[in-house]
Amino acid sequence: MQNKGIIHGVAAYTVWGLLPIYWKLIGSVPPLEILSHRMVWSLLFLLLLLTLRQQWQWLRPALRNGKTVLIYLVTAVLLSINWGVYIWAVNAGHIVESSLGYFINPLVNVLLGVILLQERLRPWQIVAVVVASLGVLYLTFHTGRPPWIALTLAFTFGFYGLLRKKAPLPSLHGLSLEMGLMFLPALGYMLWTQIRGTAVFLHTDLQHINLLLPLAGIVTALPLLWFGTAAQHVTLTTLGILQYAAPTLQFLLGVLAYGEPFNQDKFLGFSLIWIALIIYTSERIKHHHAQLKQANLQTQSNSVG
Repeated sequence: MQNKGIIHGVAAYTVWGLLPIYWKLIGSVPPLEILSHRMVWSLLFLLLLLTLRQQWQWLRPALRNGKTVLIYLVTAVLLSINWGVYIWAVNAGHIVESSLGYFINPLVNVLLGVILLQERLRPWQIVAVVVASLGVLYLTFHTGRPPWIALTLAFTFGFYGLLRKKAPLPSLHGLSLEMGLMFLPALGYMLWTQIRGTAVFLHTDLQHINLLLPLAGIVTALPLLWFGTAAQHVTLTTLGILQYAAPTLQFLLGVLAYGEPFNQDKFLGFSLIWIALIIYTSERIKHHHAQLKQANLQTQSNSVG
């Protein structure tokens, strides 16, 4: 079962890492139009899955619970901001900075846990957060501005993950509710652009765009479902290591495939963040092994007792 989880995890993070190619292929479409199509077609694909699995019994209780609807409305807005900024950044030539956002996301999660959940940082976690912060400050100083794309992506996804951990619905149901809540605004924007004559969809000679925009729903939903399967069958430590595949692929695409600038100053800033991630990941693996060892000792002790 663990092999199944690893395969699904690798598949999910590989698709996320290669998504810049997809958005570049439809780069002539305005980001808001891409975003609206992504939401509308995602919902339609998810509705098909729910129908095939006959999983509708959760919907009515969820809609009747005001707290549940509010949680998923907030997560839907956070996801919309994250997706919108990412799509814009990729097509504006900022894939490298976008990858930075997903590199620092694990450390942002740790920081949010301390601030909002009163979790205590272990010593090496403190070191990792400090080193990553120095990397961000270095990039800010040498570029003359904070890496706002990376910070927006990291913090919106960080808050999204935090709220989803507390949310009551499974992954498929939660994503369906999120897309359902954003469906009317997204559909309204699509119809508005069609009426104004500014829509690209169905008004372009580039037929691949008319095909790829609807397929954005599948490209969005499938890796999320694969990720949900992976999370059920592999340890959090393994999942934590796999997650670096996506920003690594994004970074390599930005530099090698699309020729985005990566000078010495950026290299030094990124290097500090990469060092922070090595420290963080090593500490997490060591802590996880220590917990397993302690649990085994406790089990043996109880057996003897």
